[in-house]
Amino acid sequence: MAFADIDTPALVLDLDAFERNLDRMASFLRGSRVRLRAHAKTHKSPVIGQMQLARGAVGLCCQKVSEAEVMLRGGISNLLVSNEVIGPHKLKRLAILAADADWLGLCFDSAEGVAQASQAAREAGSTLHALVEIDVGARRCGVASPEEALVLADAIDKAPGLRFAGLQAYHGSAQHIRDYGERKAAIDAAVAIARDTVALLERHGFACPIVGGAGTGTFEFEAGSGVYTELQAGSYVFMDADYARNRMDDGGPFETFEHALFVCASVMSTPNPATAVLDAGHKAASVDSGMPEPFGLSGISYERPSDEHGVLCQKGSNRLPGLGEKVLLVPGHCDPTVNLHDWYVCVRGLGTEQAHVEDVWPVAARGALF
Repeated sequence: MAFADIDTPALVLDLDAFERNLDRMASFLRGSRVRLRAHAKTHKSPVIGQMQLARGAVGLCCQKVSEAEVMLRGGISNLLVSNEVIGPHKLKRLAILAADADWLGLCFDSAEGVAQASQAAREAGSTLHALVEIDVGARRCGVASPEEALVLADAIDKAPGLRFAGLQAYHGSAQHIRDYGERKAAIDAAVAIARDTVALLERHGFACPIVGGAGTGTFEFEAGSGVYTELQAGSYVFMDADYARNRMDDGGPFETFEHALFVCASVMSTPNPATAVLDAGHKAASVDSGMPEPFGLSGISYERPSDEHGVLCQKGSNRLPGLGEKVLLVPGHCDPTVNLHDWYVCVRGLGTEQAHVEDVWPVAARGALF
């Protein structure tokens, strides 16, 4: 099938750029003591997860129990739910899942969570690997001090069905700090907290084989810290417009990875010479992290999205696409955009005359919110 025959709106994956992104991360970590535990909340696809494992990832992160269920059904059996899980129904599902997995972990920041998970694991006859989550600056989940982490590690150690495995130390908000120096300073502070926590736990007999965190915006800092052992980057596979707004140490653009994921849209109306209306709006692309950016169209912006429309506006004399022409939009935020679609339309040779659809992959964990 030719690229020109793709119906729109569609979630298009540039296979060539995508594979280069996979290879760049694998190359970065080759020979390192730090491992990649790639985050599946980005792609929600066992197909992509298997490609990450084939390039050296130790396993995957999931953010929800139902995501982990999809990944395990897809043949991926080393999984961390990098989140707190509370409530008997979710924990029962997770404990049953652990019986079929090679390794399954989750995060804790409360004694109540430890007690609930222990009961679920005992009833299922399985083992859940436990990471204590520490707040390293994101001000979201996590215990507030090394001393609190020690108390929780001790509770886990005494809880039947749980096995202490280390620390979760992810600084989510640091991923999108634009200035390189400020971004690095935020992670330096996170590293200091993680280092102090590891030291305290080790003094009390708790080894931390896993210290996990990092994302696409900061992975190089955690990888070089000497403290983190696992990186949880996800968006690197697609590289959305929001991450592209980060700056490098020379002030230049963040170009470590290439844009590989697009919403392909068509012009459905040209009401005036300075406006073209696309068939892709809120139901095709998330705008929580900024508007999608038209790819390869300088001087043209995407504005005023509604449910099923988005407007291309001309800035200057640049030619707008005409009726029926296709436009590639770089999502502002790839994760929630992926969750709006059923399929990846996988294109080889995007941008060339030979561009064609090579495969179609299901977004298998779309809507996996539990």
